[in-house]
Amino acid sequence: MAESTGTAARAHAARAVAAVIDAGRSLDAAIAAWPRELAGADRALARLLAYGTLREYRRLGALLAPRLNKRPQPLLDALLRVGLYQLEYTRVPPHAAVHATVAAAGKLKLFKARGLVNAVLRGHQRQPTAPDDGGIDAGIDASAALRYSYPDWLAAMIAADWGEAATQVLAAGNARAPMHTRVNRRRGSREALHERWRRQGLDAEPIEHAPDGLTLAEPIAAERLPGFAEGAVSVQDGAAQLAAELVAPRDGQRVLDACAAPGNKSAHLAERADIELTALDIDADRLATLKATFARLGLAAAARVGDAGEPSAWWDGRAFDRILLDAPCSGTGVIRRHPDIKWLRRETDIAAATARQRALLDALWPLLAPGGRLVYATCSILRVEGAGVLGDFLAATPDAREAPIEPGWGRAEPVGRRIAPGDHGFDGFYYAVLERQQSL
Repeated sequence: MAESTGTAARAHAARAVAAVIDAGRSLDAAIAAWPRELAGADRALARLLAYGTLREYRRLGALLAPRLNKRPQPLLDALLRVGLYQLEYTRVPPHAAVHATVAAAGKLKLFKARGLVNAVLRGHQRQPTAPDDGGIDAGIDASAALRYSYPDWLAAMIAADWGEAATQVLAAGNARAPMHTRVNRRRGSREALHERWRRQGLDAEPIEHAPDGLTLAEPIAAERLPGFAEGAVSVQDGAAQLAAELVAPRDGQRVLDACAAPGNKSAHLAERADIELTALDIDADRLATLKATFARLGLAAAARVGDAGEPSAWWDGRAFDRILLDAPCSGTGVIRRHPDIKWLRRETDIAAATARQRALLDALWPLLAPGGRLVYATCSILRVEGAGVLGDFLAATPDAREAPIEPGWGRAEPVGRRIAPGDHGFDGFYYAVLERQQSL
């Protein structure tokens, strides 16, 4: 079968799904391993199938289970789910989906399984499953975790944290995220770039609450964005753009971005004011990406490799007027962009994450000047990684007080504000602003 029929796309999508589920690799890393020969429409199709299959992975498995005597080996299991995803969730003609997926079994050297793939997918064609049709999947949608394809522990935490909004949050995690962009104020205004795009036939709208943001009607490769190569615009979700609004850097201030890579928030800070910026990250490879971003945007910062939790190794003893702590977290607020998070995270990871977040707060607080501001952020929708951490920190830190965030976006928490994925088109996020009081 010719590669142009999509055989390679199905095969590489299955490889990516198996790499996530069986090998514990990130989807980004699995896709990066795809060969250059997988290009154009085939590469786009492979991405669509890999992302979609991981979004609906659990439900697809429940639909497949009655048709199988036992769970297949990982690569075959992934291919079957890729095939079923096409039939359940895409507009790919069913005969083409079945034919190309069977051919992909051969490309994956699963020659003996071609008959099984054909039988399972054609069986699903003949007897489409729906929760209310009395078919083989009756009862599959009995729980939200199964219906929205989440692990039980994560669905339970979301239900406990979000109450009546939980199903909305779960569903939003399966939606495709919009493409948000950020205008570099040093290269021009949002209005000017918006008009330039309009003249070039690129449809976009301003992002509410993010004064530098534009949402594209249809996503395109960043490199094709007019103004991207010259540093006039970057790709960044609107929720992440709120960090610079809250830090509110002023000319001449000394600012620390404590977990800076890959660099979008640092760059936004440098675009907004003439500051003495230290961009710190523990990962040298990711810091290289930050440096490339700054070079494209025409910005400057002191990029340092170091652990924010161990300031003695990198701090020069001069206090910072502003600190941004975009703390490492579960990433549960960006599941719509990274569906592999559902299957790579474990319940035990959450306690480890909160311990690290608190340790970073404790380590960085002494570096903040009296009267200074620390902005704490996580791309998590779990309360324990937001108000839970900040509440405990405030109770134990006499010279820290919460600075209110003006309402308009997100939902008020006991400390800070939390954004549900999809609200205002944003990713799920949490923010709190702390100010260090003068000597008591």
